[in-house]
Amino acid sequence: MGDASHGPWTNTMSGRERVREVVETLNEATAVQEIADQAAVSRATADDELQRLEDDDWVIETTIDGTKAYDANPVRMLFDEVTTLIEEHTRDELEEQLTDLKEEQEALASEFNASSLDEFREQLAEEELSASELRERRNVIATWEAVNTELALVKHALYLYGDVVELTSPKSNSFSSFA
Repeated sequence: MGDASHGPWTNTMSGRERVREVVETLNEATAVQEIADQAAVSRATADDELQRLEDDDWVIETTIDGTKAYDANPVRMLFDEVTTLIEEHTRDELEEQLTDLKEEQEALASEFNASSLDEFREQLAEEELSASELRERRNVIATWEAVNTELALVKHALYLYGDVVELTSPKSNSFSSFA
């Protein structure tokens, strides 16, 4: 990213804020220098903020080819996604989403004569398929994975719904459910 693309961003956000913004977009472990470059900060600033984020469990330190790198903490991401679902939807809306997702999962299973994604994947190895058919199946796998992920998130949100609502309620004593 060149300096011109950083202009407005560097004027409205501090370097540490930019590092946090970059971290929120990570899809895989990323070297500290690359994070620094994307955030338009020095490596030292990025490294310092990444260490703070690690202390707060936002990121996990790792290495890429012997170079220090960071990745978003998947546990933290899961809880953030579940909490967002709960904040943005009523229990009834989540139950409706669960029904819709289950219907979509069942439709995939029926259309491709497979009871699960694993069974569908096994069919790839067992059947003689053209390149076009394989590409289509890979797209179906991506869709099925996305449905399974969303289904799991909605189930977690429904399971935790009452506790999260109670704990975030203004009149709630944060120790009431767990004391």
